[in-house]
Amino acid sequence: MSGLLIAELTKIRTLPATWIALALTVLGNTVLGILAATDIVRVASADGEVAVGQLGTLMLAPAYVFIAIAVFAAGTEYRGGQLRISLAAMPDRTRCFGSKLAVSAVVALVAAIPAVLPGLLVQHGAAGDLASGRTAVDLFALLAGYLLLSLCGFGFAFLARGVVTPLAVLSVLPVLASTTLNGLFPLLVRFLPHEATLSLLDRPADPATALSREAGLLVLIGWALLFVGAAWALVVRRDS
Repeated sequence: MSGLLIAELTKIRTLPATWIALALTVLGNTVLGILAATDIVRVASADGEVAVGQLGTLMLAPAYVFIAIAVFAAGTEYRGGQLRISLAAMPDRTRCFGSKLAVSAVVALVAAIPAVLPGLLVQHGAAGDLASGRTAVDLFALLAGYLLLSLCGFGFAFLARGVVTPLAVLSVLPVLASTTLNGLFPLLVRFLPHEATLSLLDRPADPATALSREAGLLVLIGWALLFVGAAWALVVRRDS
């Protein structure tokens, strides 16, 4: 098992997409943190001009770049028949999948710290509440949100056998759902991964779709378990 874990970590570490996604996420969160802290930019909306920090979807946007780390870790298994080579080395599909899941989860959690911390420190530093408990709560929420969204992307990549579909769907669906379904089915929209993450971060896009932070966390955990569980079932049962 240790050999599988080391091999998977080496693969993720040597993928260019890993470092590109991490760098873009750090940059995006830092820039958004500065804009939210200084309030030098406002965005026009139906309710007038809104501060950047109040736009939950915009503040969460770097997360959809970040999940490319997990998506590429899983989706590249189908490039050139790589999964068949992995299974030849480890025929136990459950153990093989488990090693990939474990490493991807650890990498996502560790990488999320430098990805979200600069922007968070800028925001809370400008507000003068770095020493308050809110900073720790917000950091935990961001780390949990980034980890669970990454697990959704990880599972989706195995289901789609690639990287393009998961990244496209997970990035575009939040915008489409918020604009087309929010007014018609707000009770349904609030349980989608994007809206649940916004509730976890205490930045709901609309009061009608808001959940408590605890409920948002539970819903997002449910989505992660669903995607990862479905991916495990398919990896174990279908041809590579």
